[in-house]
Amino acid sequence: MKINNELKEYIENNIFPVYSKNDQGHNLDHIKYVINRSIRFADTVPDINYNIVYTVAAYHDIGLHIDPKKHEIISAQMMYDDAKLKEFFSDEERIVIKEAIEDHRASSDHEPRSIYGKIVSTADRNNTVEACLRRSYTYGKRLEPNSTDEELYERAHKHLNLKFGENGYAKFYFKDEEYEKFLSEIRALLADKNKFIETQKNYINELKSKGIIK
Repeated sequence: MKINNELKEYIENNIFPVYSKNDQGHNLDHIKYVINRSIRFADTVPDINYNIVYTVAAYHDIGLHIDPKKHEIISAQMMYDDAKLKEFFSDEERIVIKEAIEDHRASSDHEPRSIYGKIVSTADRNNTVEACLRRSYTYGKRLEPNSTDEELYERAHKHLNLKFGENGYAKFYFKDEEYEKFLSEIRALLADKNKFIETQKNYINELKSKGIIK
């Protein structure tokens, strides 16, 4: 794996801190998770450009705090407007990065236009039930801050069924045994709405008691 050290240092010092503005489901821990998974998938692709993989993963949610509903467009533009990246990438490569960020969202109406979009789109998917329960709650709370917890649990059940249920819209472009195990577990939980809500409620209350989320 070859990632330019100066590029990595720039992103760690200037891009990573921006993620403190996002909700806890899309914070720096999530970004590092996506980067690590992206690199793992990239290792299976011949002649891949790791600098592009790393940059797409590092920027893919940077604009979420501005507008979650169109964060992929905002994040892509923020990357493209970052003049520092011209030191590391050609204009053509920056367009590839921009398109890959635009294409990463699970609910996108089209398949990613490049292997880089497919890598990060796949890496961006939850692969544990706990992460899914937490992320769906914190994201819902950001979108609907006046909703009660019970309303957020209802919203999460509906949203996750659309995303991960049978024929759900979340696409996966690389084989991953961890994800396949997660998909089986989350579908089993979603099949019983009352059990899902009770499970999420207990988990969120546990996180609140520990001060991990508010």
